[in-house]
Amino acid sequence: MGIATVLSRARIGLEAPQVYIEVHIANGLPAFNIVGLPEATVKESKDRVRSAILNCGYDFPNRRLTVNLAPADLPKEGGRFDLPIAIGILLASQQLPMFDTQRCEFSGELSLSGELRPILGEISLAMNCARAGRELFVPESNSEQAAWVDGVRIYPLRHLNQLYPHFQGLSPIAPIASSQPQASKAEHAIDLSDIIGQGAAKRGLEIAAGGGHNLLLIGPPGTGKTMLASRFVTLLPDMEPSQALETAAVRSISGQQINHHNWLLRPFRAPHHNASSAALVGGGSYPVPGEITLAHNGVLFLDELVEFDRKVLDVLREPLESGEVTISRVKQKTTYPANFQLIAAMNPSPTGFYNDNRSTPEQVMRYLNRLSGPLLERIDMQMEVPLLPKGYWRKGNNTETAETSEVVRERVIQCRQRQLDRQGKANHRLTAAELNQYCALAEENHEFFELAVEKLGLSTRVHHNLLKIARTIADMAGATQIDKLHLTEALSYRAMDRILNYLASNLRR
Repeated sequence: MGIATVLSRARIGLEAPQVYIEVHIANGLPAFNIVGLPEATVKESKDRVRSAILNCGYDFPNRRLTVNLAPADLPKEGGRFDLPIAIGILLASQQLPMFDTQRCEFSGELSLSGELRPILGEISLAMNCARAGRELFVPESNSEQAAWVDGVRIYPLRHLNQLYPHFQGLSPIAPIASSQPQASKAEHAIDLSDIIGQGAAKRGLEIAAGGGHNLLLIGPPGTGKTMLASRFVTLLPDMEPSQALETAAVRSISGQQINHHNWLLRPFRAPHHNASSAALVGGGSYPVPGEITLAHNGVLFLDELVEFDRKVLDVLREPLESGEVTISRVKQKTTYPANFQLIAAMNPSPTGFYNDNRSTPEQVMRYLNRLSGPLLERIDMQMEVPLLPKGYWRKGNNTETAETSEVVRERVIQCRQRQLDRQGKANHRLTAAELNQYCALAEENHEFFELAVEKLGLSTRVHHNLLKIARTIADMAGATQIDKLHLTEALSYRAMDRILNYLASNLRR
């Protein structure tokens, strides 16, 4: 009788909990059983492992074979356990040289010939392995991205047959040194200077990028709302390596392709307006990330905002506040990061114009009421994008004098650096207690601001958001204190309130 234990890891969200692969070979009628809450894909590994062992020239034990995946109450899914199960069988049958099994972890899917196929979640796997201080054996196609994690030795495997000469010391597998890809200087294919006019909207984009504020663009069709939103990501500073690694980990568990050359660029996700709640927040029996998690550390753009189902939009309310999303299912509960910046665009009425006499105020109000008040409160900046004025096109194309994304981006980086030096975070993430410390107003400015907020009937949340925007405007100007000019500009970014007040006054007539 033989017994062996091999270490591996499961995948639950971004976590990779430890799994002990216990293999026991006993006398009795030939059988191959896998226990320990395996999913269908894990149960099917019996046939893959048997064929791989035989095709690699080893003997498959013709006895009673039991594989236990411990802990037994942890769900196991995917083909990642093929490799450790095969190694456990070969160790228990004394066909592999003995090695320190407490020092190594294995993960990989086997083909019938013994070749290794890639798995999902190699970055989170390497992160957890590094914390445990162990070496990691993964398929060669996963090894490069796993090596982005510091503090872990990665061994790339192409074939099951590589393990015997490695542990025997005949032909050791060379480990990959930990190294993250260098940031590329490749430019975006689009630029802010592509947009003609709309200086006020460009200013709003710059402020939103400078403070990390959520932004809603409101205007009739053809004014450039989508073009503005798509160029917003070109104004943002690159991610820090730790942020980029976290974002790459999310992509790796989702099967998303990672751009090795531009991996520091922030993600930009733009789901269609027929997306479901599960598509946005994630879901499934074993929850997978949704669009808001794939936009982590980047931008989530919702075009035609009013066309989204109201229930779908309301699921964004908690992630916008907390920066994470928790998906609860009967089998498990998973929390994913969702620290994204929301950029949205919409028409002000069913016809595109709220004062074109093609729709009544009642129809326009009913159209706008598809957006809940709590959601609108969480969108810090709401600004109109008007049609270009009469005669503008006769002045010629002024793209040569328009500021490029790189010029604006430099100002955004300087603004963000001021915030990091002062408070260690973007203005949008300031708490209520921190507002008193970093957004204090002079007495006359405080009186002016309180009067404006009272007259507009704004809530406490909006009051705080306006202070954060004013703080960002002051940072853009290099001012240490918020003055009346900064507060006035911040108050101007409440376009939805003006539209609703206009409609309400017409309804009262």
